[in-house]
Amino acid sequence: MNRRSLLALPLAAPAIAHAQSWAPTRPVRIVAGWPAGGSADASLRLVAPHMQTALGQSVVIENRGGASGSIGAGVVAQAAADGHTLLFDAAGQVSNPFLMRGLSFDYLTAFAPVCLFALLPNVLVVRAETPVRTVPELVAYLRANPGQPYASTGIGLASHLAAVMFTQRERLEVTHVPYRASQQSIPGLLAGETLFTFNTTPLVVPLIRDSRLRALAVATPRRIPALPDTPTMLELGYEGFSLNEWLALFAPAATPAAAIARHAEAAQQGLADPVVRERHANLGMDIQALGPADFAAFLTEQRARIGALIRDNNIRLES
Repeated sequence: MNRRSLLALPLAAPAIAHAQSWAPTRPVRIVAGWPAGGSADASLRLVAPHMQTALGQSVVIENRGGASGSIGAGVVAQAAADGHTLLFDAAGQVSNPFLMRGLSFDYLTAFAPVCLFALLPNVLVVRAETPVRTVPELVAYLRANPGQPYASTGIGLASHLAAVMFTQRERLEVTHVPYRASQQSIPGLLAGETLFTFNTTPLVVPLIRDSRLRALAVATPRRIPALPDTPTMLELGYEGFSLNEWLALFAPAATPAAAIARHAEAAQQGLADPVVRERHANLGMDIQALGPADFAAFLTEQRARIGALIRDNNIRLES
């Protein structure tokens, strides 16, 4: 865990006093862009009680899943920008604008960043019985056997884009098999429908520990506590290779700065709680707790990199 990230509150110390000038006058609704259950939902439900205490109002979670999170995002984009409605979203917030047409809102202008909760590291995995034990061995196998299938959690999502980065750099000929969700891609891998996948720690780490999957590398800048013996793609010579899922809180774009600051403070307090930190670590998540300014910088970098990757590889939802 990054000490700078965890202690993001001092970064916005003047804003904290400003945040005290705003308080919710009724329950706060947080719309989550996926069905209830799963690690992303668990993260929000761990932090929400702490936010409720800090805000002095009930916090109600409303799950509006579907269309890579765009259904829930659309609900919040049309909500009153008075600080009483928030969006809990994932990395699709960055990729969706480059993939989807005909949306009733513009991701770039419809939302204001509040707090980056956590990263969900992507892990490159194969079935444990596969003879491939390292990334170089996987590359050699794919070169000798072109057209091998790999799994992703959906077109244009982080698991797909990580695989595109990897196979593009190695000039490998592979077949993309997109599933509708992470939970579906892993059974397909275990059943031998695909050879490899990049997928997040909450799903793959238990199966790695159970000797059903083998971890070859992680797509994070540094090794992760959940898999300390697994090298990063950077260590293996893949310069700049960092592409992971993340979870974050947004507000409608015109929400007052004081309300955004207050919500960021409440979320950061929850993410600093030792029990919350431990539970996130057990799920394989890396808490960031970045406030509005640092989160905005993170989004700018992500949009530039992900947008270029999608455009350069002509990735389309209908492909």
